[in-house]
Amino acid sequence: MQRVDLKAKWRMTPHCPGVYLMKGEGGGIIYVGKAKDLHRRLANYFSPSRATLENGKTRALIAAIRDFDYYEVRNDQESLILEQKLIKEYRPHYNVQLRDDKRYLLLRATRQEELPRFALARLRKEDGARYLGPFVHSTALKETVEWLNHRFRLRTCSCRHPGEEQYRHCHDDVIRHCSAPCIGRISPEAYREQFEAALGLLEGRGRREHLDALTQEMMEASDALDFERAARLRDIRENILLTLEPARRFARRAPDLPGTVDPDRDLAELAEALGMAEPPAIMECFDISNLSDNHIVASMVRFTNGRPDNAAYRRYRIRGVDGQNDFASMLEVVRRRYSRIVNESSALYEKPPGMGTYAWLRQLSREGRAPITVPHLVVVDGGKGQLSTAVQVLREIGLEDMPAIGLAKRDEEVYFPDRSEPLVLSHESGALKLLQRLRDEAHRFANNYNELLVRKRVRESKLDAYSGMTPRRKELLLARFHSVANIRARSPEELAEIPGISLTWARHFSEWLRQ
Repeated sequence: MQRVDLKAKWRMTPHCPGVYLMKGEGGGIIYVGKAKDLHRRLANYFSPSRATLENGKTRALIAAIRDFDYYEVRNDQESLILEQKLIKEYRPHYNVQLRDDKRYLLLRATRQEELPRFALARLRKEDGARYLGPFVHSTALKETVEWLNHRFRLRTCSCRHPGEEQYRHCHDDVIRHCSAPCIGRISPEAYREQFEAALGLLEGRGRREHLDALTQEMMEASDALDFERAARLRDIRENILLTLEPARRFARRAPDLPGTVDPDRDLAELAEALGMAEPPAIMECFDISNLSDNHIVASMVRFTNGRPDNAAYRRYRIRGVDGQNDFASMLEVVRRRYSRIVNESSALYEKPPGMGTYAWLRQLSREGRAPITVPHLVVVDGGKGQLSTAVQVLREIGLEDMPAIGLAKRDEEVYFPDRSEPLVLSHESGALKLLQRLRDEAHRFANNYNELLVRKRVRESKLDAYSGMTPRRKELLLARFHSVANIRARSPEELAEIPGISLTWARHFSEWLRQ
């Protein structure tokens, strides 16, 4: 790589917000950062103070820098969004934060429902809803949505078609936070007009009028010496400004800045690193997710030609494992996945003598005669132990020649079934980044399923059988005591300590629960 005069290049950087990318030996991205003033921020690297050099990590990063590039953006919100995008794309060695599967919040407007509402989300889905964002100031977004719901009297209940039953357990209408369209206090058409007005404000329509009205209310409250209300209105106004701060598309500064991920190149590099005869066009990865002994799940995600194949994703509830045991859970999910492929392949009886089951399934897949195309590579999230468990199952069902590796989280080492020492790939290599994308997608998919089961457990419980149980009481009880057994062991007086539960109700409920 040609040597670059870093100080001379730094002196030419502008005084504006932006995101910078530090390059190491070979041109790989080793660090991504953001700055309100690019010129001043980069001075910490190319004209560092003694205090800056006292930090060991910073010294190591400065010593590894061979070149840099940067994006100019328009504001701090754009720099936050772009920084997150680039870190997730390049996974630089010196970045620790923002490398997980979390994303900035989106605002979901359920315009497809008869009575639409606002909800927060992390991922966009093809569900007919209108998505706004991402928003980097999550607290400001939540406060703004709360103010919108109150100002325009919008519903906050989560059911798609609220009615009389939901209204019985809701107090928003009583405190004038909702216009109660569920019981006809306002027509669906009039309610949708209110919702569209709130949505229009988030999209920028009528913004100035609402901000001016809030300013006027704030001044009137201040003149009346109601400083608490004036401060609350000031905070609302600032939250709206933060939420509606525009985040437009950024302009690329340097024409030679690395582009997006190249899956075909990464696949070829992975095949070379693993010593495979051809790139693994189909890869499947397994991950186990434990939140408690009651919620142990697994995921299987498939990449085809280096890209996610969402239709082939599978999720599993672990059934035959007591307690949190990742090895036993991995054994169960790998057996369920591949024993099914073997059992559903009716043409296996035609297998020529001497040919392995996996090789025959590969041939059936090429001929279009296999119900499920077998993967060219199996990736297990974990080290030597998890990989050994998976390989044991593959041998039991006759797929001992199926290529399998393990990817350990701590040092991102690649383990093989027949080697004692792992393969250590460069953190800048496309091969490792492809494996990381596959592993992180399996991790995200497993965690989402676990969270879904937890929410379902809160909604569906044995407590629902009690005639006096409401969703709010059930939520409070489970949040405090976590299980029906723990609730049963508590006295009525302990149950009544929860705000919203009376002692009389607690006594009747405890008697019912013990019976």
